[in-house]
Amino acid sequence: MARATFLSFSPPCLSEQEIVAVSEVLRKDWLSSGPKTKEFEQTFCQVVGAKSALALNSCTAGLHLGMILHQVGPGCEVITSPLTFCATANVVEHVGGSVVLADINPDTLLIDESQIEKNLSNKTKVIVPVHYAGTPCNMPAINAVAATRGIAVVEDAAHCMPGKTTVAGEPVGSSDNLTLFSFYATKNITTGEGGMMTGPQALVDEARSFALHGMTRNAWGRFAKGGSWKYDVLQPGYKYNLTDMAAALGVVQLSRVNELFAQRMKIVGIYEEAFARNEYFVPLKQSAGVESSRHLYVIQLNLEKLTIGRDEFITQLSERNIGTSVHYTPVHQLTYYAKKYGWTPESFPNAYKVGQRMLSLPLSSAMSTDDACDVVAAVKDVCAKFTR
Repeated sequence: MARATFLSFSPPCLSEQEIVAVSEVLRKDWLSSGPKTKEFEQTFCQVVGAKSALALNSCTAGLHLGMILHQVGPGCEVITSPLTFCATANVVEHVGGSVVLADINPDTLLIDESQIEKNLSNKTKVIVPVHYAGTPCNMPAINAVAATRGIAVVEDAAHCMPGKTTVAGEPVGSSDNLTLFSFYATKNITTGEGGMMTGPQALVDEARSFALHGMTRNAWGRFAKGGSWKYDVLQPGYKYNLTDMAAALGVVQLSRVNELFAQRMKIVGIYEEAFARNEYFVPLKQSAGVESSRHLYVIQLNLEKLTIGRDEFITQLSERNIGTSVHYTPVHQLTYYAKKYGWTPESFPNAYKVGQRMLSLPLSSAMSTDDACDVVAAVKDVCAKFTR
């Protein structure tokens, strides 16, 4: 029997604490980037062990700044995964660089470091590993490849809060690589819209100027008591700053990070137990030696065992009031990129095959045990009804 109400794919998990925190900002005389944003940056540094942090209005903004800071432009190539949100590739196009894709490992869905090596050239400027679904890539191997050629690494950690690498359990965001996080509405920690850049102090400081029009002084510094209206512009920058209202959400969400992660893992545990021995799909394989944020619960359907395809499977779950999503349409199958680079679906066979049979089940810290059990029941019902 289908549940009575629709279960959204990934509802945010907010408490009265977040509401109070945002209300306090609204009662004060500063709404844009200011003291609360600074607090968010400092707290984030402490949580992930980052050397420096910059709060931004999106992870995409941070990826764009990463390309600028590493001087990507015409004639430069950036290697990344075909299984990522379009923003990872879009920012390369924005600065005039060329996107080079390295196929994925079909088990983990992470970029295959051996494919990175095959795609290196004297034009390679940056490698952008994507910590897909919250699982860190093999960063020791990728960093080693980059170091031997003097190539920069910019980590797309949009899914990866919290996550830890294989190197002595170090948190993602604590390395010398520029690392970008997302706080979009569906992320493990949310500010509605927002992002964070971590990395070396000098690079992050340079990004700070670019993120606010290239100015030498922000508005809070100019308008506060004792501040000066005078400023200069060092380069034509962008409007990428985060507001204090959003940061207030982020500060509280960070204080609850362990609580939120524990609840997320309860839901994952229910799924893992229920789906351990099914023949209709394969859950995403977890890489050894890393700690995933478990941002997504991705399954690959065994279409040979079903009479319906992935899209109809999603429709059937929706009819049972279960929301899902797909992460993602591979970059090389998107019209712009296919036309520009002449890619066919088979250009990256692993990403293509996975892209035809994958979907993401609901996963959120806001979900209850009953919600998870409803998902399990609906999935099993669809599999039983459409078994081949």
